[in-house]
Amino acid sequence: MAYAQTEKVKEDAAVLEQKKKLATEEKAKLPKPYNPKADAQKDINAVIAKAKKENKNIIIQAGGNWCIWCLRFNQFVQTTPELKEIVDKNYVYYHLNFSPDNENKKVFAKYVNTKERQGYPFFIVLDKNGKKIHIQQSDVLEHEKGYSLEKVKEFFDKWAPKS
Repeated sequence: MAYAQTEKVKEDAAVLEQKKKLATEEKAKLPKPYNPKADAQKDINAVIAKAKKENKNIIIQAGGNWCIWCLRFNQFVQTTPELKEIVDKNYVYYHLNFSPDNENKKVFAKYVNTKERQGYPFFIVLDKNGKKIHIQQSDVLEHEKGYSLEKVKEFFDKWAPKS
């Protein structure tokens, strides 16, 4: 019996190693929208000014280039014409970096309770004046190894500025 369990553990380790390898390969191919060197507060101030001028709301996608789900979401929105159209029409979009290089603690503290553990990515929705109107976790938007078009579309539609 012990031999069978040892073989199962070896098999599980091999499967896990293969999954890690595939994720690393996928990550390498995806665009990296987060800039750890950015002055996030300065960038967000510019995003707010642009949103006011264009009468749009703001989506801040919090995460980092280390996060496969963050990169997948960015790629999904950028390559799905229906979603890209909704975002471009209604939002000014910003990728807020969280990484060992730059945790952006002061910026995050303005919008979320930094003592609570966050799953990445998550989204901070601001009105055109920079007032927080919603925090959205991404796990509810997932479907299998990606995101649900219907759920993501519903999220973007729900928080778009009311005309």
